Amino acid sequence: MPEPKTRRYWLLKSEPTCFSYDDLLDSPRQTTHWSGVRNYQARNFMRDDMQKGDGVLFYYSGSDPAGIVGTAEIVREGYPDYSAWDPSDEHYDPKSSESNPIWYMVDVRAGDRFENFLDLPGLRHVRELEKMELLRKGSRLSVQPVRPEEWKTVLRIGGAKSPSGRSRAR
Repeated sequence: MPEPKTRRYWLLKSEPTCFSYDDLLDSPRQTTHWSGVRNYQARNFMRDDMQKGDGVLFYYSGSDPAGIVGTAEIVREGYPDYSAWDPSDEHYDPKSSESNPIWYMVDVRAGDRFENFLDLPGLRHVRELEKMELLRKGSRLSVQPVRPEEWKTVLRIGGAKSPSGRSRAR
């Protein structure tokens, strides 16, 4: 019998004017594909490392202030990002094709919206998060790993309804 996979944790960045947490909640079954990532390291995380059941912190970038609004969960592992093949899509990449996909995406489902929006300046003052990738100087990746202890700290200070970050509404 195969060993059960260890749940991993991630932070995904989105600009709220492009795709907000409310947009995720309004999606069919509160689920959508996370497409348009055009960074090789972030792509590799999505293609090679993200697994069904992994936890996600939903982060607003490009907002004032930036911060973490809630959680989500990976519900489909990495598969080719077909937005790269559509010339009318803003994420089109002529080097990517169905026969040779370059970019990948995952599907995410909403978890818990935090009672407390966790703004970036406030996160910088949480001692347990001092090594978090998000807070590292020069860190700009839109997909980042999160350590289990950081996940627990963020859920606690965010006021998550569920200790796992998974919504109880399901």
